[in-house]
Amino acid sequence: MNAFLAEFIGTMILVILGNGVVANVLLTRTKGNNGGWIVITAGWGLAVFVGVFIASKYSGAHLNPAVTLAAATAHKVNSQFRGWSDVPIFIGAQMLGGILGGMIVFVFYREHYKITDDGSAKLGTFATAPNIRNLPASFICELIGTFILVFPIFCMVDPSIDTGDLASPSRTSMKVGLGAIGALPVGLLVFAIGLSLGGTTGYAINPARDLGPRIAHAILPIPGKRDSD
Repeated sequence: MNAFLAEFIGTMILVILGNGVVANVLLTRTKGNNGGWIVITAGWGLAVFVGVFIASKYSGAHLNPAVTLAAATAHKVNSQFRGWSDVPIFIGAQMLGGILGGMIVFVFYREHYKITDDGSAKLGTFATAPNIRNLPASFICELIGTFILVFPIFCMVDPSIDTGDLASPSRTSMKVGLGAIGALPVGLLVFAIGLSLGGTTGYAINPARDLGPRIAHAILPIPGKRDSD
């Protein structure tokens, strides 16, 4: 798997599981109908965890244009991400993955879209919206939320084991790989953002997660849909 494919598949699965939990809570006669905000935030945290452990080996698992742009700006480059030259490839893959993920959620819950009357609830299973429509305030909320996502990600370090005395010249430090479970902190971070900062705009904090499925909403033949905002 190359970086483009990893970002595409990782973002697609992130959206399938993330928007899928929103559909399960908001659409009529689902098993999870009216499950509440805790279900949505937990589902999104786990969606990010799954998407990250799928893509991390091959692309570093950005899965988010904001993370890609921040990594390029901060020169967080390695064999998986070479900087600005890779930005169009990564963002293109993320957007396409977001669009396809949104389409798959619609196919999966198609019968429930048919019997759901609330067009805004249907849009909510694809994209976010502020509960109080003040665009400058919403911009600030998303700016802060995205910073609280990106900055801690850049601060995360791999666990390591130190051998020898602290003052010994023979002291060594070895990084310890955690495999797929190493992606868990990012999922917990998104869970925390949703719980603490998701109440205003729905914490998109990811253009591919919001704009990609919103494009899918615009082009899909969803029964009784409203405008895509």
